[in-house]
Amino acid sequence: MNLTKMKNRLIGDKRFYRKVLVILLPIIIQNTVSNVVSLVDNVMVGAVGTLQMSAVAIVNQLLFIFYLCIFGGLAGAGIFAAQYAGAGDTEGVRHCFRMKLYIAALMSAIALTVFLLFSKGLISMYLAEGTSAADAASTLGFGTSYLFVMLIGLVPFAVTQVYGSTLRELGETRIPMVASVTAILINLVFNYVLIFGNKGLPFLPFGPMGVVGAAAATVLSRFVEAAIIVVYVHKNSAKYPFINGAYKSAKIPLPLFKDIVRKGSPLLINEFFWSLGMAILNQCYSLRGLEVVAATNISSTASNLFNVVFLSMGNAIAIMAGQYLGAGKNEKAKNTVWRLLFLSVTVCIVMGALLIAVSPLVPMLYNTSETVKEIARHLLIVVGALMPFYAFAHGTYFTLRSGGKTMITLVFDCGFTWLLAFPLAFMLSRFTALPIVPMFLAVQLLDVIKCIIGFILVKKGVWINNIVEKSAE
Repeated sequence: MNLTKMKNRLIGDKRFYRKVLVILLPIIIQNTVSNVVSLVDNVMVGAVGTLQMSAVAIVNQLLFIFYLCIFGGLAGAGIFAAQYAGAGDTEGVRHCFRMKLYIAALMSAIALTVFLLFSKGLISMYLAEGTSAADAASTLGFGTSYLFVMLIGLVPFAVTQVYGSTLRELGETRIPMVASVTAILINLVFNYVLIFGNKGLPFLPFGPMGVVGAAAATVLSRFVEAAIIVVYVHKNSAKYPFINGAYKSAKIPLPLFKDIVRKGSPLLINEFFWSLGMAILNQCYSLRGLEVVAATNISSTASNLFNVVFLSMGNAIAIMAGQYLGAGKNEKAKNTVWRLLFLSVTVCIVMGALLIAVSPLVPMLYNTSETVKEIARHLLIVVGALMPFYAFAHGTYFTLRSGGKTMITLVFDCGFTWLLAFPLAFMLSRFTALPIVPMFLAVQLLDVIKCIIGFILVKKGVWINNIVEKSAE
């Protein structure tokens, strides 16, 4: 490929970037605000104490599995919805929306059952053997109190994802952003009010609620977010016709139901086992002590603020490539993918450098030990240096997914985690005395291999597939 052709493949015109911005900018704003508030929330909980911060971090890691199961469960129907939207098939989008409702209800019921029955055992997995009995008991107590309140917010979270994901697949990213940002700001205000009580605002009639207050603020924001997006969609049914009659029938055509289950099951399995793999990786890191739990929490919360570009770019790839594939515009889909991958990696070189630059400053926001701050700083440097690789791997995953190649994505994402990342972390954490930072670096460097595999799969074009056309046959 000569330089001119390569430039045309990787760099689009003004019209292309305008379209990208319309889709991408609201998602970036939504994710940025969310992560800024998460950072502030984290600092607030950290101000209460390191044990409280560690307990919240452990529970959020467990809830992360549910969140990704919802994303994965809805993604199968979402692939079809994006392609139906590209083909202008409203009835197809409506059927996909119904399927999402069933999946969300099932996932929520399973999560509530598991967390209510096994909460203490799950939290205890993250408490290292060297932790004192008093610290372990306190962390477990804080964690279970936080978790039981957070469970109230699982259903509104699931409802928001059903409506919000469908809107994004139609190319409407502004309304989910407005709902999310509103809810986030409410969460921020009530976090301060409920965590610190009359110690933060002397005129309040109640005292500090600590981690329970943090959970209550989050639950309140979940209900607000769900209410905003649901009411808006139903009030604007002319603009979003998929909602007309969506609840008048429970019917989903059997061929489409089977296709969604066939394509969606690998995604659900992938998200469950990938998130479980991430939880177990963090459990491996936690064997180095509660200070490491606190440090990884600081690092992940801060780095997520810088990761918003490539995380949002994955959604843009799924939406734009999916719509082009559904409309039969394969060449446009290919050009769009390469341009977005190039844009994501280029921007993340800059974002990674910025994260490294601020790595000494971020841990200073926390009321914790110098050891925790020093570990967090080094972890942030590792993440910043490897961010371009994360961006490319993330983009190739969503490319493969946009064409319904869900079995390939299962092997690419989940298989990689369990066959390479987890065994390495397991061995290093249990059979060596390697400190947390080089251990973390060794595991994260495996993403370079993932990038090479992703590049080969995208270049071969194995993802180019019109699944709604085949479903209608």
